[in-house]
Amino acid sequence: MLDRFATRLIAPLVDALARPLARAGVGANTLTWLGLALGLCASASMASGHYPLGLALMALSRSCDALDGAVARQTQATDLGAFLDITLDFVFYASVPLAFALADPQANALPAAVLLAAFVGTGGSFLAFAVLAAKRGLAPAPASRKSFYFLGGLTEGTETLATFCAMALWPAHFPALAYGFAALCAVTVATRVAWGVRALSDPPLRRPAGPAHG
Repeated sequence: MLDRFATRLIAPLVDALARPLARAGVGANTLTWLGLALGLCASASMASGHYPLGLALMALSRSCDALDGAVARQTQATDLGAFLDITLDFVFYASVPLAFALADPQANALPAAVLLAAFVGTGGSFLAFAVLAAKRGLAPAPASRKSFYFLGGLTEGTETLATFCAMALWPAHFPALAYGFAALCAVTVATRVAWGVRALSDPPLRRPAGPAHG
């Protein structure tokens, strides 16, 4: 829900930081992998109870995630880069609830499982619609700065990251935050399903056949 506004707000700064990286030859995919490595280190830190360190590493990880797309746009965006970006983001997102489950299994295991199940719903609905949108030739809006059709919802990247930060700041409240965010994810899944039913019920438009050549 907030991704459009957050992107618009930070885009000038991200683009300015990306320019010297692109000139120095730092590749977008390198930043994507670095973002994952920092994100997994953040999750490992939180799993061992070092929440402030985890929060700092998570901030660095998501900075790389913002910069990789900007570097790609200033050099050459590729399908591989888009694939890595979304796939490794999901790996990072899944690692955070797992980290809290490992930190305190008795208190956090069930809410972490519920949150991970909710992530399956939001991720699955997001990717399923993107695949079918590409099949129908639906292009992403230029303002989205995405390489594929981005179906929004109540819980997008900005809200997810804000929730992860709250969990790191107040780890004792992880169960309440996890259940609450899982409920919001369920609303997102429901709205995406409803949107998908409306958007995909009609058959895709077929291009008229060209004239036959003898």
